Amino acid sequence: MAVVNIKTPYLTVDGIINMQNEKGEFEGIVLIERKYPPTGLALPGGFVDYGETVEEAVIREMKEETGLDVVIIRQFHVYSDPNRDPRQHTVSVVFECVARGKPKGADDAKKAIIVPYDEIPFEKIVFDHGKILKDYLEGKY
Repeated sequence: MAVVNIKTPYLTVDGIINMQNEKGEFEGIVLIERKYPPTGLALPGGFVDYGETVEEAVIREMKEETGLDVVIIRQFHVYSDPNRDPRQHTVSVVFECVARGKPKGADDAKKAIIVPYDEIPFEKIVFDHGKILKDYLEGKY
């Protein structure tokens, strides 16, 4: 039997983490400052490990990059433009999540910050995460 080499995109997850204070009031969303190129601000996220569901991956990645234990609210949308990541073709399953606490940058994140919706610095956001956030804020999908 012949071995077939199939080239497929890498599967990733990203999280839109809505932060709440102890009273359950909205504070903002979490953005990370990336440690590695492309540098800039991004949604926390990363690659899905073999044998892992996308739901498990987003919970793991959010914990690794922000220190937060998130609760998934819903799967928001899938982004698959071959040019969304300048390093390689990735397909991302994006989740809306909620968390409480103070995010702390770790793993691939140099820093993690909470930003109110009306203060998102779109000019500093890398990948297609600006588009993802605009779609989210406009109520698309």
